[in-house]
Amino acid sequence: MKKNQFTMIDEKGNEIVYDVLFTFESEETNKNYIVYTDQSKDEKGNIQVYASIYDPENPNSKLEPIETEKEWKVIETILETLQEEIKKKQDTTNNEQ
Repeated sequence: MKKNQFTMIDEKGNEIVYDVLFTFESEETNKNYIVYTDQSKDEKGNIQVYASIYDPENPNSKLEPIETEKEWKVIETILETLQEEIKKKQDTTNNEQ
């Protein structure tokens, strides 16, 4: 298993490998978050992305659900910013070719 991956067991007992997209600590909430994907796609063809609260000091800690709208807004803002940066890089690369 790669360093930026982890495995979880779903409710049916299947082992699923997730890729870690990024982790961050929010000064606003004083919590650490992990954003990850199993590379599956939703009905629109977008890659499914998940987020949870985690403890970076304990590698065996459970992922905790994000329960507040405020926390989701923080994560959505970061994801939107990253998507814009990726799009800009792709546009720059495409224009250079």
